[in-house]
Amino acid sequence: MPGVPQLVALLIVGIVARSNLISIAACILLVLRLSNLNMVFPMLERRGLEAGLLFLLLSILVPVANGVVTEKDLVYNITSLPGVLSIIGGALATHMNGEGIRLMQVEPEIIFGLIIGSIFGIILFHGIPVGPLTAAGISALFLEIIYRRNKKL
Repeated sequence: MPGVPQLVALLIVGIVARSNLISIAACILLVLRLSNLNMVFPMLERRGLEAGLLFLLLSILVPVANGVVTEKDLVYNITSLPGVLSIIGGALATHMNGEGIRLMQVEPEIIFGLIIGSIFGIILFHGIPVGPLTAAGISALFLEIIYRRNKKL
């Protein structure tokens, strides 16, 4: 059955790396694949990213909803140096995420490298694997630099 060995490999890698998110995602997809619920895959492919981003934004905005972040804090963070730099960082990050989505659409097999890189980041740098789009965007930037450099030679 296509995809099963790759999902099992991802599950094992997630377990070894102690990454619950990767392990759970691989398990869910493996169950869907083995249950012959293939009609769910197109929906996940179309709307899964949006659903994930929705929940990520909800969790990030909870301090605003709870009143922990006030209007005064918001104004300060828009007009201060850290606030301006965070606006620039946010704009650059969203651009890089867009480039990452395009790269994953053109070369979907790159996801394995992104996951392995995320696991290295977890183990070596105690990172948190919430940014496969950003990782893909950074990879796209690296590829762009290499391709442009090779064109000049």
